[in-house]
Amino acid sequence: MAAIGFSGSMFAAPAVADEPATRVKWGPCPEDVVAGAAPTQLECGTVTVPLDYSTPDGEQIELTISRLASTKPDKRRGVLMLNPGGPGGSGLTQPAFLVSRGLPNSVMDSYDVIGMDTRGVGHSTKMGCGFTVDTEYGGNLPVYAPDDAAVTEQARIAKDVAEQCAKNDDRLKHLSTENTARDLDRIRAALGEEKTSYLGYSYGTALGATYASLFPERTDRVVLDSNLGDTHLGRDGLRRYALGMEDTFPDFAMWAAARHETYGLGSTPEQVRETYFELAERLDEHPMPGIDGAQFRSATLGLLYQRMQYGELAQTWQYVLDAEEGAAPPEPDAAADAAPSPSDNAWSVLLAVTCNDVEWAEDVDTYRSAVAEDREKYPMYGAAAANIQPCAFWAHERTEPPVAINDEGPANILIMQNKRDPVTPHRNGELMREKFEDRSRLVSADESGHGTYLLSDNSCALNIGTSYLVDGELPKDQVCQAD
Repeated sequence: MAAIGFSGSMFAAPAVADEPATRVKWGPCPEDVVAGAAPTQLECGTVTVPLDYSTPDGEQIELTISRLASTKPDKRRGVLMLNPGGPGGSGLTQPAFLVSRGLPNSVMDSYDVIGMDTRGVGHSTKMGCGFTVDTEYGGNLPVYAPDDAAVTEQARIAKDVAEQCAKNDDRLKHLSTENTARDLDRIRAALGEEKTSYLGYSYGTALGATYASLFPERTDRVVLDSNLGDTHLGRDGLRRYALGMEDTFPDFAMWAAARHETYGLGSTPEQVRETYFELAERLDEHPMPGIDGAQFRSATLGLLYQRMQYGELAQTWQYVLDAEEGAAPPEPDAAADAAPSPSDNAWSVLLAVTCNDVEWAEDVDTYRSAVAEDREKYPMYGAAAANIQPCAFWAHERTEPPVAINDEGPANILIMQNKRDPVTPHRNGELMREKFEDRSRLVSADESGHGTYLLSDNSCALNIGTSYLVDGELPKDQVCQAD
């Protein structure tokens, strides 16, 4: 039986005030949001929340939210909050993005669709570690370690990154999935709604699971798509990236083998897989301008996210195949490298939330052992997914466990999951279903890629997701076959 939140934490740090003092005042969105959402027109507003929920009357921060309002008052059910994943990415244009992917009129009639920049992100009160262009931290995909020495070197980089974050912005310690879920409830109240519906992708499933666990009585219809398998991303979830790549790569291998005359990557799926290892190992020994072995592996994983990216992935491999071995990397530009990184905000929030959500192992030998184990078990990416992260050296320590999934509450959680997903493998959807028990159902799509509802071409999954959001009938557990 799962408990709500932390032991005693609902009393030590109230999740949300019963009612905020003010409602959202809608107005024009920032210019970059207007441009990014075009031709869809959104409204924007702000909600004020505590930086630290244990001192709700202390320092306040702002959250910027967007709205695509229903134009059918007679059909409007309430609000549908969105989260595109991350954490760290802006979600203000997410309503418009889903419109571009074919968000049905029936859903837009039923809800005011709400996007947002979560705490610390973008047009909300922004926070960061102060990363520059030459920062060695690699972003949201872990770095492959070809040997023990590479784990040791990555530990040095991870330690430097963690120390820089601790020195640059003390507010980062308040970035967590739990606090973001509390923010969602402040937004719900500021919108004047007794309940909220929710659609979250990838990391957004952890946020949605946290909200549904802390505030079950305030959830209406919840869709969790491409799941992390829990309320947070910990070492186990990160290591399952390697399983996801092994599950998904055969789809690309078959695609590339059928196009061998065009790309020359192998005439059978087995030969394409061999080409992957040959190119990765060549780049380990002889990096090329702009790409080394670790970057090649991460690029391959990233371009498995959607089938439409397979052509770009094949081109990347061709670049390595056709280039002269041992080409020297370009000379560094010291002035350019010292410039602020455009990824500072996104990477900083991703790190802070990931590291703050759970306790991470601190012993480098723990990671060495895991890397060695997963290099054998999942040879394509295991030695990356198990590698050491800045979380091992994070300055802000948790004193309580992460939010536990609450299996007591309304049966209103639809879990959607592709059978083959490079970073959130199908096993994650099964784990979420097991933890929510009778509150949830799992709809699996026989598809490849990251994202099911509106993000795949599966008509069965589209119909089920739409029907649930509009009509509210939770479907049975089932598998949607490929069209």
